[in-house]
Amino acid sequence: MSETEPKADGETDADPLEITVPSDPLAGHPATAYFWGHVAGSGDVSDDGIEVVTNDEESAQVLAAVGGGDLEHETTTRDYAHDTSITRTEDEYTLSIDSDDSGLLGRSGALGLPVDGRGNYRFGAFSEYDRELLRGLLEGCGTICFKSKSGTVGISFVHDDEELLELAQDLIADCPVDAPFDDLSETSSGGYWFGVDDDAAPDFGTWLYEDCEATGLFAPSRRRKLERSLEQATAYDE
Repeated sequence: MSETEPKADGETDADPLEITVPSDPLAGHPATAYFWGHVAGSGDVSDDGIEVVTNDEESAQVLAAVGGGDLEHETTTRDYAHDTSITRTEDEYTLSIDSDDSGLLGRSGALGLPVDGRGNYRFGAFSEYDRELLRGLLEGCGTICFKSKSGTVGISFVHDDEELLELAQDLIADCPVDAPFDDLSETSSGGYWFGVDDDAAPDFGTWLYEDCEATGLFAPSRRRKLERSLEQATAYDE
């Protein structure tokens, strides 16, 4: 549950190129936990390589510092996960890691990664870094919003893989913050989703991003969205 060593007083936010990364990409480490959380949430792993997508440029640079590879930027328009009648336009950064150019896939193809032959993720090596792993998962396949009708903060996870969301639920259940969550429900696009209880979302979100500047393992835009939502919820109660 710990982050890496904090920065010295007066030091600026971590440069993505200076992210501390272990030599073994499967080793238990905050950076690898964050990286594989992102890959599981918004990526694709195959024998040919890895592709992982994020909407935050700084987070994309951090992922590239951890895993190597090439970054591409484009603007996309896509359906909203909960309601396909709504579309949104956003920046999209795709990190591509080719198996021929990276040690990530060099040992035994996709089976050398934290996935089994059925595509299920094995995150046992990152059990000491569940906060970083969950942060990567949330940034990969989660949403943070302010619910104007109720004046509360909403945190939810959306993915096509039901088992991955069940794993996220297990991680949340084990975290030091009491954060009840809903059962899995189907989305209109054929995937699944669940939300953290609104009453618990502020404490859970605050814990998830606590001290993240010490490592740089976070998406600044996502943290800003959380902070704005918390401020709106506080103002709603006044």
